[in-house]
Amino acid sequence: MAGAESDELDRIKTAAQAILKSESLNLQLMPAIAVKLVNLTRDENVRIDALAKIIETDPALAIKVLQTVNSAAYCLPNKVTSIRRAVHLLGVDEVRRMALAMLLFSRMIRRESGEFDFLFFWQHCLFVAELSRRIAIALKLADPEMVYTAGLLHDIGKLALETHGKMTYSQFIASLPNSVHPLLQEERHFFGMTHVEMGQVLCLQWQLPAPIVAVAACHHVLPDPGSPYYPYRAEIAIVAFANYTAWLQGISSISHAGPPQLSPQVFELLPIEALELESLLQETDKAMQAAQEFYSIAFPDVNRLRARLLQASITMSRVQHHPGEPGATSRNISASLTAPHQSLDPAYFVPWTLETIKHDFEFDRVILFSVNPQRRSLAASHAYPEIHERALEIDIGCLSGMLLDCLREKKAVLIDAALEPKNPLLKKFNTAEFIAVPVLRHRCLAGMIYADYAIKQKSMAGRILEEIVAVAEQLGIALMNAKHYEMQRQQAQLDSLTQLYNRRMLECSLNQLFQRPAHELKGIALGFVDIDRFKLFNDQCGHQKGDEIIRLVADMLKRLTRPGDLIGRFGGEEFLFVLMNTDEDDVRAYAERIRLEIARRGDDLKPRFQQLELTVSIGVALYQPNFGHYTDLIEAADQTMYRAKMAGRNRVILFSDLPSVSKPAVLGRNIGN
Repeated sequence: MAGAESDELDRIKTAAQAILKSESLNLQLMPAIAVKLVNLTRDENVRIDALAKIIETDPALAIKVLQTVNSAAYCLPNKVTSIRRAVHLLGVDEVRRMALAMLLFSRMIRRESGEFDFLFFWQHCLFVAELSRRIAIALKLADPEMVYTAGLLHDIGKLALETHGKMTYSQFIASLPNSVHPLLQEERHFFGMTHVEMGQVLCLQWQLPAPIVAVAACHHVLPDPGSPYYPYRAEIAIVAFANYTAWLQGISSISHAGPPQLSPQVFELLPIEALELESLLQETDKAMQAAQEFYSIAFPDVNRLRARLLQASITMSRVQHHPGEPGATSRNISASLTAPHQSLDPAYFVPWTLETIKHDFEFDRVILFSVNPQRRSLAASHAYPEIHERALEIDIGCLSGMLLDCLREKKAVLIDAALEPKNPLLKKFNTAEFIAVPVLRHRCLAGMIYADYAIKQKSMAGRILEEIVAVAEQLGIALMNAKHYEMQRQQAQLDSLTQLYNRRMLECSLNQLFQRPAHELKGIALGFVDIDRFKLFNDQCGHQKGDEIIRLVADMLKRLTRPGDLIGRFGGEEFLFVLMNTDEDDVRAYAERIRLEIARRGDDLKPRFQQLELTVSIGVALYQPNFGHYTDLIEAADQTMYRAKMAGRNRVILFSDLPSVSKPAVLGRNIGN
């Protein structure tokens, strides 16, 4: 390291020791076992054994790895008890990511939260890490896992200041409400150093790989050619972009209103236009959902995140268009760079947005007109304050002038009665002027924001248009996100092969069902449908034909099940149905109809499946008062299905058919584990 750089590092270390409660930099933020995981060799010949040995030194971590590999998600035929075997099955990179994240999570998530929200901070770090890894894979970087770790640790300096600082990061956040200066500038003024400098010295203290140190030190300002971190500018640019994207989603590490500093060099290093950002964010969204389930936590409320982002956008837009005001700085939001990550409910965020616009700009009326493509019209979908004519609709074909330009050219306009006296909205709301700002979704027109001063009768300042544009952009993102979320939500409920409900959705629905009083559960029947000798289809015909068999049975179930009942794929070759308001005779007839139709169709298709017979065994159980949990009902049907198989397969047996002495004890068993 050059002399000037060595001196700068010494300055940073001195500043760090001055601000920390202990002058030692040996902070217990990064457990020794986590450091070993970060420095795990890339040698494929030794990685599995090395990783297994590291994990075995932490019992809690070892248990979590074994629980994961033995979970229903992997559907392994035999229980795995060996860490080495688990690593081999899950993959070194998957286990390493899981273990590292868990170790860091355990150090921060149980802490009391002040201004510095540990859970919110953890959500941010995970999002940046997951998105960074996916971008690195898309760009074919040599080591995406290293980029993931760098993303996970990029803001470690903030955590150190909060947990070990003489002045905490919570105190720093509390000092920020009226600040318009960049975050790093405020940090240096408050602490005498920045969080990136603290992160740099800690990563060096822990002897982490150079790319991770580089990201911690330079994710806000990319290094110059003479810097020792210059060779890692691609990794730095990826994490910097992911960090900025997180802010655009409302998932910043703290609630400070300003965006993170993003060097223009990032866009020179990353081919942003070539990245399929929507797909990358959808994958990241799934990973974040999986993280919530893995840690059994709920991340901060998404509406709070969206509200925070919208307010920040309004604030920055005003600062941007008032450059002469004291303390004003030029800031730019590129919300079009990325599709949103978080899911939202339009019934909440649209009224909230309109109310915010009215309050912040002191309008008398704000309306969102949504585009109805079938009717080619604008319909008032939301308004603040409420309007009586909720059915207010405007035929786009009858529009002309500036309002038509607004829709066609997707540009904001200010419409004055002096120029367009026949405009239908001017007459409708008896106003002298109004603004119309397009709301876009995927660059297509989704709606239009209308606002006026009909009561105050004051003139509109020209700058208002530009300011509302920033808000309309965020509203468009939110609407797009809501549509994507609804699609993803529906997809997450379905089994990808059959498009029936998956096991998770089945169990969720049953759990909700069993929240009802016991007397309302009478007449509920649950059946297990299992394909007989399914292994033969896979072994003799191949797995592709096996998938065809599963889809065939699924289609039969769809055709034969009433809309109000529940069907799904429970796993492998097993299906589950739930009938409402039924009795033994009806459910037996239903199950027999399924069995006969599948056998009949299977007989027709024998030539396609090497003359193998397609049949199913079905076990059915009706709700009984001693079934205290939905898993008791599942277990009764499951065990009855096995009795059908033992009796020769291709038959239906009800739980009530079993002799009392041979009925299995089902109470208390949890099928989900």
